[in-house]
Amino acid sequence: MRTYGCQMNVHDSERLSGLLEDAGYVRAAEGDTPDVVVFNTCAVRENADNRLYGNLGHLRPIKMAREGMQIAVGGCLAQKDQGEIVRRAPWVDVVFGTHNVGSLPVLLERARIAQEAQVEIKESLETFPSTLPSRRESAYAAWVAISVGCNNTCTFCIVPSLRGKEKDRRPGDILGEVRTLVDQGVLEITLLGQNVNTYGVEFGDRLAFGKLLRACGDIEGLERVRFTSPHPAAFTDDVIAAMAETPNVVHQLHMPLQSGSDRILKAMRRSYRSERYLGIIERVRAAMPDAAISTDIIVGFPGETEEDFQQTLDVVRQSRFANAFTFQYSIRPGTPAATMEDQVPKAVVQERYERLVALQEEISWEENKKQVGRTLEVLVAEGEGRKDDATHRLSGRAADNRLVHLAAAGAAEARPGDMVTVEVTYAAPHHLVADKVLSVRRTRAGDAWEARQAAPQRGSAVSLGMPTVGRPAPPPVEPSACSAV
Repeated sequence: MRTYGCQMNVHDSERLSGLLEDAGYVRAAEGDTPDVVVFNTCAVRENADNRLYGNLGHLRPIKMAREGMQIAVGGCLAQKDQGEIVRRAPWVDVVFGTHNVGSLPVLLERARIAQEAQVEIKESLETFPSTLPSRRESAYAAWVAISVGCNNTCTFCIVPSLRGKEKDRRPGDILGEVRTLVDQGVLEITLLGQNVNTYGVEFGDRLAFGKLLRACGDIEGLERVRFTSPHPAAFTDDVIAAMAETPNVVHQLHMPLQSGSDRILKAMRRSYRSERYLGIIERVRAAMPDAAISTDIIVGFPGETEEDFQQTLDVVRQSRFANAFTFQYSIRPGTPAATMEDQVPKAVVQERYERLVALQEEISWEENKKQVGRTLEVLVAEGEGRKDDATHRLSGRAADNRLVHLAAAGAAEARPGDMVTVEVTYAAPHHLVADKVLSVRRTRAGDAWEARQAAPQRGSAVSLGMPTVGRPAPPPVEPSACSAV
């Protein structure tokens, strides 16, 4: 299973894995050539097409040499390109869209029997993904979708046309899923939506999202609640109050800015201005002085002048983001911005991008240095520290989502899912180091992780995974549930 793009795609991939395992498939062992390869694609970035077709081209000779191997392509790029994928890569067996994730096992079987490609793209949501079986990657943290789709019309974003209009789950269904996850050992959940703070639009409750956060606070055993991504135009003070007053809702906020220029925000069709954005940050910090705030920023949107860019830098200086996901604008066919005049030259975009990154690196480092000497509780995680084996450390996330590397010697008994209380001893722009381990709290989540390691793999029919021969390491998942929100 190869996943590109946002957290919503990661969530969908867990459902796809669950569906396939329910149908008798199992994951391929590390290094084995699989019988089924699934690409869950993204269409937000310009290089998404090239990346997919490059990977498909790499797999072609492997498939030709392995009788019965199948390749499936789903997600946003599949929804956009539809039959074009099979035309350009006729060795693909299945193409499915964002609205019919649940069809994958049937389509694979149909393609096997018919000996021809199956392309099925639905124009509206068939089954809410969260109702499907899931194979979660983590025993201690989980994604929970509260809505899919988006009602905004940002001129740079193709997601609404691929994910459709916003569809909300009922609060009882969401809370029922969260309780089930907690019963399974999960300590941390992230509420997902293209625009979480418009949650409730379908059933007419403007304050539904704040109520949902407060309801999560009543679930015993749930220690951390996160959410992504909110839209500044719909951000209300009741959500700030819910964040501040609900003990298990973390003091961390990821809120896309996109530009600090009001003129560019208007051209982007973002229905807020820089003053409103800064006002939200001011109120969040007044209610939660320790809040860590992150954002998304696009550099080089059509028509952006040096003055517009300087206004973005000014908002970044005032906002003091803990970190920022920065993107160079890229044309996405089918969006209004793709045909706008005054496309900014690549060299100019690159130079501005480098200045923005340098400024944010400086701010991130200064903000992280303020953490030195603080006592933090870190949820130990798998895969957060790529150099942990070499540095003899464990890694995890503090409540504010900062990455912390801690001394393994002081936390030898800690497992992924356990909580370790540490004192921060060093700060870098993108992580903290804690050489002082104060205590280790073994948790139900750690027990769940341990039990998962001991459990045998289910099934034996077909493998699911990616070939490793000659392939680079997979890229990190791009942040923010479509940086478009």
